[in-house]
Amino acid sequence: MPRSCCIYDTGAFKSGECPFPRLYSAVRPAQFPPIHMGGSLSGTMSPCRCIRVAGHLPTSRARDWTVKTFSKRALLRASVAPAILGASLIATAAIAQDAPQAADAEMGDTIIVTGSLIKNPNLARSTPVTATTADQIELKQNNTAEEILREIPGIVPSIGSAVNNGNGGASFVNLRGLGSNRNIVLIDGNRLVPAELNGRFDLNNIPLALIDRVDVLTGGASTTYGADAISGVVNFVTKSDFAGLEANIANQLTEEADGHYVRADVTLGANFDDGRGNVVFSVGYQQSDPVYQGDRPFSNVSIDSFTGLGGGSGTSTPSRFTNVNTTGADSITTGCGLDGQPACNAVQGNRQVTAAGGAFRGTSAFDAYNFNPFNIFQTPFERFNMYGAGRYEVSDAVEVYSRGIFSKNTVSTIIAPSGAFGISVVVPLSNPYLSAAQRNAFCAFDTTPGVGYTARFSAAECAAAATATSPTDPNYRTVTTVLSRRATELGPRISDFTTTFFDYRIGARGGITDSIDWDLSGGYGESENVQTQQGYWLNSRVRQALLATNTATCLTDTNGCVPLNVFGPDGSITAAQNAYLTANSQVTTKTSLAQVKGTVSGDFGVASPFGTDSLAFALGGEYRKYGASQESDLLSQSGDLGGAGGAAPNIDGGYDVYEAYGEVILPLVQDKPFFQDLTVEAGIRYSDYSVDGGSGYNTTTWKVAGNWTPVDGIKFRGNYSRAVRAPNIAELFAPVNTTLTNLDSDPCAGAAPTQNANLAAVCIAQGATAAQLGSIINDPAGQVNSTGGGNLALGPEKSNSWGLGVSLQPAALPGFSLTVDYYNIKITGAITNPTPDDVISACFDNITAASASDLACTGIRRDPGTGALFGEAAVVGGLPQTLSNLGKLATDGIDVQLNYQKDVGFAKWALSANGNWTNSSTFQATPTSLNRECVGLYSVNCASIQPEFSWSVRNTLSFDSVDLSLLWRYIDGVKYEDGDAFVGTLNGKEVDFNRIPAEHYFDLTSRFHVSDEVTLTMTVQNLLDNQPKVVGNSIGSTSYNSGNVYPSTYDALGRRYTVAAKLRF
Repeated sequence: MPRSCCIYDTGAFKSGECPFPRLYSAVRPAQFPPIHMGGSLSGTMSPCRCIRVAGHLPTSRARDWTVKTFSKRALLRASVAPAILGASLIATAAIAQDAPQAADAEMGDTIIVTGSLIKNPNLARSTPVTATTADQIELKQNNTAEEILREIPGIVPSIGSAVNNGNGGASFVNLRGLGSNRNIVLIDGNRLVPAELNGRFDLNNIPLALIDRVDVLTGGASTTYGADAISGVVNFVTKSDFAGLEANIANQLTEEADGHYVRADVTLGANFDDGRGNVVFSVGYQQSDPVYQGDRPFSNVSIDSFTGLGGGSGTSTPSRFTNVNTTGADSITTGCGLDGQPACNAVQGNRQVTAAGGAFRGTSAFDAYNFNPFNIFQTPFERFNMYGAGRYEVSDAVEVYSRGIFSKNTVSTIIAPSGAFGISVVVPLSNPYLSAAQRNAFCAFDTTPGVGYTARFSAAECAAAATATSPTDPNYRTVTTVLSRRATELGPRISDFTTTFFDYRIGARGGITDSIDWDLSGGYGESENVQTQQGYWLNSRVRQALLATNTATCLTDTNGCVPLNVFGPDGSITAAQNAYLTANSQVTTKTSLAQVKGTVSGDFGVASPFGTDSLAFALGGEYRKYGASQESDLLSQSGDLGGAGGAAPNIDGGYDVYEAYGEVILPLVQDKPFFQDLTVEAGIRYSDYSVDGGSGYNTTTWKVAGNWTPVDGIKFRGNYSRAVRAPNIAELFAPVNTTLTNLDSDPCAGAAPTQNANLAAVCIAQGATAAQLGSIINDPAGQVNSTGGGNLALGPEKSNSWGLGVSLQPAALPGFSLTVDYYNIKITGAITNPTPDDVISACFDNITAASASDLACTGIRRDPGTGALFGEAAVVGGLPQTLSNLGKLATDGIDVQLNYQKDVGFAKWALSANGNWTNSSTFQATPTSLNRECVGLYSVNCASIQPEFSWSVRNTLSFDSVDLSLLWRYIDGVKYEDGDAFVGTLNGKEVDFNRIPAEHYFDLTSRFHVSDEVTLTMTVQNLLDNQPKVVGNSIGSTSYNSGNVYPSTYDALGRRYTVAAKLRF
């Protein structure tokens, strides 16, 4: 007959006579009536007070918990193995190992830890933890793990479903704004194989159907979990001992009838052999449709952040060409403009073909290409997940267990059409598509930048060249020019990222003595991401197709070349021309992680003279081997894809690490006046790294922590830790490569170089020509080239973090809890590269005559054809952004969590609130770089927005069979870092792109418990249909500033409706 028991931290107790009298005394039930938890948790629960026998259970003070019944065998499992192991791993590991059980598992066979919104594992720890329960996930109707984390105060949006240009098919988490590569994502306390070369785990692989709770631990946790946990840990705790069948289906649609999202999953679990074993299997499917920026009024037209005018890309249509002079006049750009010098007269340079084709515009003005309608706010995807787990008690002393995860995800990113993105081309003056006016403008280019006019070709030479169709003809002439042309006739660029992921773990655990346990496990996982790129022009074929003197064949015709017409209006490029210019390309990224770890933990029955609980310990060792590679086809390696952002070189590397660690927890004083409990904790971990092709290194991390409970209902806690992050495979092994970054203003753009001789000398030293001065432009899309790569000499970065907090659970206010925690994290030797503004400032802040030979200036490389910092990656190095261990990062702030539950008569009211105040978040790439503050600021340097204040408050009223819940989410106002963005009138309204006001979001949920087996949930997200604040497209990082807004921080989809059903049997 199952006995009524209550859970005591990680142990278990029965009411009345105790089945293990040596370990536990009898339990005295508290004087409370039974509580029915609305409809969210089935069954009737009675709180009870659990009393320990001194010296036999290494846990913290007794607490009140709600209870269910379970078997004696389950009680043995709970009390002997998880209790001792969990407590000895110093609280944080306890939560990772000893998860609350499935609420709907069969009674009598499974331990059930039930709780409402006031149940918070944060109250039992020295290190603060934010917990999101399965009930909260259901109320919010989160479809992905990324959505769950993105809305937790203190977490800064990272790459995910709201990122289009820059999304590699995965979703990541960024704790405290310290970077998505400075935290660890765990499932049940264990690492999983990362998704890419930066060592980050893809949140798309989380099996949401089996998630019981999500814990976010702040601060250095390397001692417990190993390297990389500098900013903290995200631990997804799964339901254990699940028995029965549960099926979920959800359907979501925006108010605009787009962005359709469907999610379905089925979970089946069973206990067997009288509860000695349990197996669970879950399968899930998710699919979403895109939401195009062109379908929202605030984002259908690209807006320049600094002029308020229509913005976009300089790779536009019709084509733009450099080295054009439509007037035949003397172009004077050097030796002019100063006292005693002639006036400058920049009458040539980059010119756009007229709308009708056949001629060039007379000035450098052009129509920027509006790429917004092609881009998306919600990336379309299709996901298939499977999860299986099992355990079996081989004997009373040994249990074996296993877990496996499989996932296959396809994420598509859609961006504006490809084309020729500022590539240098050679055009015969006898090209059949070149009009006479265009030919004459090329010939009239003034090759003398100062006073005096020298045409490239005389009128006679130009006329003779028009009919010279063979390179052997002495009159044959060509011009070299930089071409910018958008392939609008082709359609958008699409990258399909297909990820196949598996990770399995097998292990055994048992007892050495009544109070000492062992656990030995091993795991292996692989992830393969295949990126298929479609709709890209090949730069080499554009060049070949322009070397033509008739409309049928090219001068080099070995591969079926079709002559290209880029001199006409939009629509001049035929299907046959596009078919020749395009080809698909693939990049495959593979990662693997093999790991083995063993732990012995428990206590020897030795307690402090002033305490009752024994000193608990954990000793262990761990081995991990990482491998990763990027395998690109020849097209991707060559950088030949037009608009792909640079080459994708082959990368291959790996490293392994051996670790030994120990942790202790010692209750110093207990049950004394003003010392109900005083407990200290300590831990240390030694790690030895071996890097393929490198020298290797070793690290030591440690932590100390403690908590003091002077009287019941109040606890003070503090912690200090040293953590490390090892350089990842990309940081170690990536070859030097040129890609894209963001910059809003180039000092060499515009007329400034023609009026400052020192500045002109610097621009020329960087690769511009004297003739280009005065006509260099900023990229309308705010993108420039950047060159960097890995560094085998990198070492681990180190962090010191500490925190102080207090938790309150006053007996005078039942159901109330409050925690307030201060955190402070400082990272030294950070693996960083300078921001774009850091690179520009190092050269241009103090220009002198010597600057033209300063490495800080000459390291910046310009396009020799335009003088700009953007262009073909193989030609334009752009900004040097090399990795080093010279960086510093720091952040501090306060987290607040408040929970309250009360029976208000007509319903049960539950309040849950999480808030964050970030006092500071600074970043310094090198000792000479600006120590940049990013809290409350946005710019190209502060990529993703980190508000000073943010909070989330949920109020829930539970009736007999209905729950009504309202979530209020607040994001504090932020401002532009430099303060010089557009202010004025836009579409008849006064706007200021320098500020984004505070935002309030409300989500309303109704949940109907139709029966014990059926629950229906209806949610309206963004209830007030708030639209994001427009700040233009060029004010921040392309990944996060898209569609004129910041869609990862502010809701760009609008009001959404979700209907979900859950079936339980």
